[in-house]
Amino acid sequence: MVLSFFLMSGVAFADTPKDGDPQQAPAAKTKKPAKPPVKSATAILAEQVEALRKTLEAQQEQLKQLQEELARRDAQISDAKSAAAAADAKAVTATATASAAASSTAEVKTTTTALSSDVADLKLGSDAVKAAVADTQKKIVVGESPSTIHYKGITITPGGFLAAETVFRTRAASADINTPFTGIPFTASDLAHVNENNFTARQSRLSLLLEGKLATAKIGGYYEADYLAAGTTSNNRQSNSYVFRQRQAFAQVAMDNGLTITGGQMWSLATETRKGITNRQETTPLVIDHQYSVGFTWARQYGFRVVKSFGDKLALGFSIEGPQTTIGGRGFSSVTNRIALGSNTFALGSTNTNFFVDAPGQSGGLFNAFDPTGYTPNKAPDFIVKAALDPGWGHYEVFGIVSEFRTRVYPCAVVGTNVNDTTAPGTPTTVNCAPDPANPAPAPSTLGAFNDSRTGGGAGASARVPLFNKKLDVALKFTAGSGIGRYGSAQLADSTARPDGTLALIKSAQWLSGLEFHPNPKLDLYAYAGQEYAGRAAYTGYTAITVTKTLGIPATSSSPEIPPTTTTTVNTAAIGGYGSPFANNSGCSSETLPSTQLAPGTGGTCAGDIRTISEGSLGLWHKFYAGPKGGLRWGIQYSYFTKSGWSGNNGIAPKAVNNMVIASFRYYLP
Repeated sequence: MVLSFFLMSGVAFADTPKDGDPQQAPAAKTKKPAKPPVKSATAILAEQVEALRKTLEAQQEQLKQLQEELARRDAQISDAKSAAAAADAKAVTATATASAAASSTAEVKTTTTALSSDVADLKLGSDAVKAAVADTQKKIVVGESPSTIHYKGITITPGGFLAAETVFRTRAASADINTPFTGIPFTASDLAHVNENNFTARQSRLSLLLEGKLATAKIGGYYEADYLAAGTTSNNRQSNSYVFRQRQAFAQVAMDNGLTITGGQMWSLATETRKGITNRQETTPLVIDHQYSVGFTWARQYGFRVVKSFGDKLALGFSIEGPQTTIGGRGFSSVTNRIALGSNTFALGSTNTNFFVDAPGQSGGLFNAFDPTGYTPNKAPDFIVKAALDPGWGHYEVFGIVSEFRTRVYPCAVVGTNVNDTTAPGTPTTVNCAPDPANPAPAPSTLGAFNDSRTGGGAGASARVPLFNKKLDVALKFTAGSGIGRYGSAQLADSTARPDGTLALIKSAQWLSGLEFHPNPKLDLYAYAGQEYAGRAAYTGYTAITVTKTLGIPATSSSPEIPPTTTTTVNTAAIGGYGSPFANNSGCSSETLPSTQLAPGTGGTCAGDIRTISEGSLGLWHKFYAGPKGGLRWGIQYSYFTKSGWSGNNGIAPKAVNNMVIASFRYYLP
């Protein structure tokens, strides 16, 4: 500031002459203007000082502004330096971060991949967990209410049903839920003139399936029983107590290679199955009647069975099964001894025949001593082979049965003569036997007895096909042969006897057709038609010898002695066998009186050998509940029967008809 003052003062002193006043410019010579007032040096100096002061103030203001600007610049520079330092620090940090980020990018990628894999695993794990939870829940439910019982290393599955059933027949057969088809009465029987209603729970059934798994096979067994057996004290009076009976009881090993071996009591291999050749897959008619349907080929008996399955398409089976011989017909050769008690009244003595096939059961041997048909001392088992085909549509079977029959023949059992009668005929008749051909007084003996064997059997085929998206099953089965009558539901005879006591096998046939309609899972409708046939096996030349004796009466005071007498009748041209065209059927339609209050009349003279038995059936099953708590269903069946006998003399062929309605209400174990 001082410097500025001196500079300004120096300028002023340079413009003013030394020691003089300031000089005026010469005025115009034309006219001199009036001179202005002359200022003093002091005034001039004051003015200059004032101007200098103002200049200094302006400069001071400018300096102040410059100082403020410089302060602002310094602050900005300081801020810039701070910002630069911060930026440098941030750059360092960013550099480090970038380096770290660069180094961690691979890890991030790896981690991302791992996380993606973990997510996928978690999804899979979640599905597995859900499945495990569902499985656990199922196991909990099964644990709370198991369908099988686990015992050591096996599973035990109970089964069966409880039944309440009624049967009505227009002609009484004196039978429960099991219809004796051969027992349908001809009109000569007193039972043919009354109907019957029977009520029963005896078809109720219980079963146990036992299974164990080995490395390459499944082993186990099956047991099944019901109450359709009668003890010697069983009755319908009060307690209605009937005994538990065995239906099936077998052991089995099923190998993974398709070979199955089964032994015990089971359905015969001749019985149709639904698929392959598998136990417990038998296809029985849907009827309620426990004797099933006429024409149905079956048996439940001992069997030792070997089956080989070739995938799901073909199965071959071979079975050794328990045999039995049934015999029918009449008029067999015999010798009868009797005692006359009065007019047409006789006391039967002994009777001899020239053969036997069956024998009464022995209670000590645990056979049924009360079965009138007896037991066969079998020579050999029945042999059955079968092939089952499942090509993808339907199920088809062919099978064959081979049966051995044996009888013990006594050629000298039916011999005799009337030469020694009290009153000998003019032309005596003597019947001798081959081992003793010249005996003048032959008597029955076992001389020359021998065993006679015959081989019988038959073959059959069946087909079962589904139609209309498996809503309808159509089935047909046919079986024919000699000596196989017992394999049919009607139980027609296997054999009869010739005059010499050897067996004659009866030709027979069985067929059954069926329609089974399944409109929905809860309803089954069915219709069956079936028939069984037994051919004639009739002969002439049977020998019938009857020896009638009357007892002597000692003499009294009023009457002389009456000596005993012997009268022998000999017929060597009698008719017999099964279905003889000479049989007497004249009394098949004539009702007779009951012999006692417990014995209705069975009719007059009526051979009545059965030619055919036929049945047509309609019915349904309604399963109105089926679930984890078991199953409830009801059913009804209507059947119409005809029984036709072989015609005899005068062309008389007896015939019987019957109508039957059966109803059932059942609860099945789950």
